[in-house]
Amino acid sequence: MADSTEVTVHRGLFKSVDLYVEDTGGTGRPVVLIHGWPLSGASWSHQVPALRGAGHRVVSYDRRGFGRSDKPSSGYDYDTFAEDLQSILEALDLRDVTLIGFSMGGGEVARYIAKYGQDRLHSVVFASAVPPYLAKSDDNPDGPLDKDTAAGMEAGLTKDRHAFFPQFVNDFFSANGVLKVTPEDVADAVALAEQSDQKAALGAMNAFATTDFRDDLKKVTVPTLVIHGDSDGVVPFEGSGQRTAAAIPGSEVVVVRDAPHGVNVSHAEEWNAAVVAFLAK
Repeated sequence: MADSTEVTVHRGLFKSVDLYVEDTGGTGRPVVLIHGWPLSGASWSHQVPALRGAGHRVVSYDRRGFGRSDKPSSGYDYDTFAEDLQSILEALDLRDVTLIGFSMGGGEVARYIAKYGQDRLHSVVFASAVPPYLAKSDDNPDGPLDKDTAAGMEAGLTKDRHAFFPQFVNDFFSANGVLKVTPEDVADAVALAEQSDQKAALGAMNAFATTDFRDDLKKVTVPTLVIHGDSDGVVPFEGSGQRTAAAIPGSEVVVVRDAPHGVNVSHAEEWNAAVVAFLAK
């Protein structure tokens, strides 16, 4: 069982933000799990037992604005997300850490290293992650997210979030149009999405859609694993994971066959085995 705690993040003279953190404790080398959009730390339920069973201290948390963390009116940018992550590592005095960033959580991994270095880190995992840069533009022609698609997502979320989330989650867990998880898995993810604050959901969407991590990745020198589903229709491997691996010399790549964006749920056993093997090195 994980113990829950709150880490207070100070912003400005009078405001603070409490982040919900779960920590399995123990003396094993720590692994910090950074969740994807628009979910929460609870989305790692298929991973925590496996990682703990491999001897690791497992820490997960809810990003500001999501899950059980405070939902402030601002701070939904990657510089602030990285500061929040640093606050957690400092509060728990975590060192020799592996950061595992799923989807937009991979952005925290890249920006954290760019801002704070790697002194506290042992290794990192980019899991179905958004770096190096999602937005398709003249200077980023391989970006997998075009302006029309991004605008459509924002409009859908703004108009009716209760209709948007079920469709998004279905795409999240589908490979080539085939749903790869149970209806219960879909319902659980939709419930987590509904816990998000609307301003946070929109702000974080803008952040992962528009933030350029190409320079951040140049600073990653710790052992790195890139793990991705080959049929990810939300963050396609060719435009994201493959380019991230190319940007980090010596990185390892695991591509999970016939797997969607939410590969850590749809192919949990295969995903967990690959990550545990990487952590053992």
